[in-house]
Amino acid sequence: MTEEPKDDFLKSLARSTAPAADPAARERALAAARVAFDDAARTTRKIAPETQGSRWLRRLSSIVPTRRNWMMDHRLSLGTAAFALLLLPVAYQLYSTTALTPAVDVATRDVAAPAKPVPTVQRELSAPQQVAEAPMAPPATESQEAPADAVVIQGAAPAAQPAPPPPAMKLSGTVADAARISPQRGAQGGGMAESVAAFQPSPAGLAPLPSGDTFQKFDESPLKSVASDPVSTFSIDVDTASYSYVRGVLNDGLLPEPEAVRIEEMLNYFPYDYPAATSADVPFRPSVAVFPTPWNAKTELLRIGIKGYVPPAAAHKAEHLVFLIDTSGSMDEPNKLPLLRRAFQLLVDRLSPEDTVAIVAYAGSAGVVLEPTKAADKAKILAALDGLQAGGSTAGAEGIELAYRVAAQTKAPGAESRVILATDGDFNVGIADPDALKAFIRTKRGDGVFLSVLGFGRGNLDDALMQALAQNGNGNASYIDNYREARKVLVEEAGGTLDTIAKDVKIQLEFNPALVSEYRLIGYETRALNREDFNNDKVDAGDVGAGHSVTALYEITPAGKGGEAIDPLRYGTARTPAAPAPAPSGDGELGFLKLRYKLPDSDTSRLIETPIPASIAVDALAKASDDDRFAAAVAAFGQKLKGSNYGGDMGWPAIEALANGARGKDEGGYRAEFGQLVGVAAGLDKGR
Repeated sequence: MTEEPKDDFLKSLARSTAPAADPAARERALAAARVAFDDAARTTRKIAPETQGSRWLRRLSSIVPTRRNWMMDHRLSLGTAAFALLLLPVAYQLYSTTALTPAVDVATRDVAAPAKPVPTVQRELSAPQQVAEAPMAPPATESQEAPADAVVIQGAAPAAQPAPPPPAMKLSGTVADAARISPQRGAQGGGMAESVAAFQPSPAGLAPLPSGDTFQKFDESPLKSVASDPVSTFSIDVDTASYSYVRGVLNDGLLPEPEAVRIEEMLNYFPYDYPAATSADVPFRPSVAVFPTPWNAKTELLRIGIKGYVPPAAAHKAEHLVFLIDTSGSMDEPNKLPLLRRAFQLLVDRLSPEDTVAIVAYAGSAGVVLEPTKAADKAKILAALDGLQAGGSTAGAEGIELAYRVAAQTKAPGAESRVILATDGDFNVGIADPDALKAFIRTKRGDGVFLSVLGFGRGNLDDALMQALAQNGNGNASYIDNYREARKVLVEEAGGTLDTIAKDVKIQLEFNPALVSEYRLIGYETRALNREDFNNDKVDAGDVGAGHSVTALYEITPAGKGGEAIDPLRYGTARTPAAPAPAPSGDGELGFLKLRYKLPDSDTSRLIETPIPASIAVDALAKASDDDRFAAAVAAFGQKLKGSNYGGDMGWPAIEALANGARGKDEGGYRAEFGQLVGVAAGLDKGR
């Protein structure tokens, strides 16, 4: 069979006529196609779920509304609009606290006006100058009701719904600062909203930084007239926690709240070259100086200093220590439990072989990690420290009670028995009655077991409770913010931290109205005593450790030189500046100084007395010693940070120059560091 040429075959097909369509066959083919399509759709749904949303919210197949899909188009448009309205306030709040946070001009500390009203919070350092404030608008959405005395910081309301702003308040930081609240607060159920809502304004109208730390509130020591109130009485204080805490806050780029600044603790942070005592029976002797005030040309500073006796190495007393360590969940930060371990390792390294160490940890419940162990077995002690892990809540009261029971096992005559509490201050579980806890500690103090407190980290620090526990336990409170501070407290000043040479030390100063018309004690507000407390041996006071130096400054107004701020009395026998009355006794004395103290094993006080002759005063600040000028710089710094009513207009550059010019030997470099810190504060608050 001959094959037809291809071209001819195609031509024949083109000439042929197509058969007529069969309607029945067409319907059968369409039906088969529909069945196949349905089977394929069911198989696909079994293999993979739909990814375009639910039946009511699945993605549209066309952007052109038809009669068939118009209702779906309409429904999604309304849903999208409603969803956007719900998200708008949240998005605005996030945006306003980040991109729209007003910039602070470091030269003027005024807040530049933002594009839209954004709440800012500021505070002033001194009364004479005011700081620009932005009013806080009410929130756009409902928020939880805050306590009546709380300051709640919320986002600004949308412009379309303006509302009258509440009275402006000066606060620390900005709303953006609230985002830096310690992470563990959120982990424990608090979080940013709780911490911000917990802001408590100070009596002066200021508010604390949004850190979660709490401090005892107090009023600044007032100016007093010698004619009506010639006697000043207070308890000494060797705590240093305030300075190291303030240093940490400033180095983080923030200004501390006023209550965190305790000037006496800043003064006592630094060593001074005061005359040393020569006997353990008289463990210190007072040193006095008078020199011009750097911030007020019409007044003078009277400085009282004592330095604790340092026993010879051969007289070292055995030290039986119990480390009471907070291992709660809030301690799980690099500057808390890890730093705590390293700090205690430093202390263990300096202990004598016959000293003992025990470790009690508390987190939810308390437990003995290490029974009393000789310091010679250093590896065992360090291994116990390394094994500590953070987790759980905090049962502080239970831990303290257990620590004292452990301390009783090694207590011995002539030895130093001490519990060292190390915590971030978050006593949030287990303390039903703080007063009962303090009474318990006082009882144990009477049994010869003392308590010292080491604070770590920020965000939970209950400074007021830590101070109270240390004071009731005849110990001192320190704040450790870095490894260098740990070395200073536990190595360089270990004798002052662990070896008490005098307890219940009180100072009383009577001024001579013939030569002094007014005075005020700088700092020591929380240590003030009544005049009759000085001779009452049942009234507790501060304690001095071996080698500790204590400094107190009075600002005094010389009589008859026109510097008085208090008007003279119209009636009575009070003298006037124009006609000063002669002193009834002690002519030529500015005042008379008394000190009371008890030896560590005694409950009966001893008395030291000394007059303060006017002849010791120098007429120029440059003639004062390095120690005196440096102490004046520290006092000026503290007053500036607090916004003191009495600090005058001494600026940051003058304070920095005074401090840097009075460094002296400065073997540890702490005075040089202070000069740098003044510069940091100046950068945060220029123009004052």
